[in-house]
Amino acid sequence: MFKKRISLLVFLFAVMVSTASQAQTIAGHEAWLHEYNAAIKQAKTAHKPILMVFAGSDWCKPCILLNKEVWNTDTFAKYAKDNLVLLELDFPRFKKNQLPAEQVKHNELLAEKYNTEGVFPLVVLVDEDGKIISKTGYKTGGPEAYVQHLEKLLHH
Repeated sequence: MFKKRISLLVFLFAVMVSTASQAQTIAGHEAWLHEYNAAIKQAKTAHKPILMVFAGSDWCKPCILLNKEVWNTDTFAKYAKDNLVLLELDFPRFKKNQLPAEQVKHNELLAEKYNTEGVFPLVVLVDEDGKIISKTGYKTGGPEAYVQHLEKLLHH
């Protein structure tokens, strides 16, 4: 009986930690969503485009650089808060970083629709109805340059 309770507590703790990391991958900054329908709903409510990023967080060097140089900065967080709904679709390869099967399937279905070329990182800007506005990827120059790049893509 005691072992079952300990196992249950360990399981519940693991679920809590997993859920917390799913809800916000960039500590202290705008939360990234991980579910398309939630992003569409938020985009329609706020009348904002969605920045959808297809990333390989633990194996794709440009993805890691984009995260470090742009996504994980105050400059981008401030811009995103006022202008974007953020949707991260991660495809990690290392076993320790594997996502739940349901999330993997969700991400793969969106990749079939928006990332047919299998490009990483791929940043897809879509309107509140899911219609593609533009696609881009990693660019050097830091957060200010990337925000300017996004502005040009959104208002071309």
